[in-house]
Amino acid sequence: MAARGHAIAEGLGGEHRSGAVDSGPETVLLCGAYALDDSRAHPALAELPDVVHLPARVGQHSPLRAAIDLLGHELDTDERSGAIARLLEVLLLFMVRAWHQAHPADTGWVAALRDPAVHAALQAIHAEPGAPWTVQSLAAHATVSRSVFAQRFTGTPGLGPLTYLTWWRMTCAAKLLRETDLLVRVVAERSGYTSEYAFAKAFKREYGVAPGRFRTHRRPAAA
Repeated sequence: MAARGHAIAEGLGGEHRSGAVDSGPETVLLCGAYALDDSRAHPALAELPDVVHLPARVGQHSPLRAAIDLLGHELDTDERSGAIARLLEVLLLFMVRAWHQAHPADTGWVAALRDPAVHAALQAIHAEPGAPWTVQSLAAHATVSRSVFAQRFTGTPGLGPLTYLTWWRMTCAAKLLRETDLLVRVVAERSGYTSEYAFAKAFKREYGVAPGRFRTHRRPAAA
């Protein structure tokens, strides 16, 4: 949710088949590639190990299996549509979900989603990053006391509520700067800042460059 991810259909390699006819099981290898914003790793991806292995077991990961079947079907057809790129994105989502389900943790961003109070607060922050949120208002939204909320929130994502709010605001601001022509003043307002100066200062502290310079160097066309 926080990081930009885009599946590259061109990164999908051809099939490699081993074994002659009637000589045993057939192996099909599919290779996919994803372009991720390395300056803003999504928390769910950051919690993954360097290598993720999902063993094939009967009855497990049925959504993932369905996505692989659909991808295989698209690759076997002569008409290559935009479905391959979308299926690669779905495939990534199901792979990350399957791994986290197989390796549940008590802390971390994914663990936070399993806490009803923290989940409610995260939904509120993601839906309205520019709202004047406070720890008290987020606790009220999560229907728990301020002290309980602060403890549970900090204990799962690993960040305080307002620290996470700033992180998300800067993530959204970077997306607006990268993908729109909105004035920096408007981006600041949508990010919850009444002062363009305060926004620029917070943005530079987060990304190391001013908003205008970030926009110039991080446009998709420039990349």
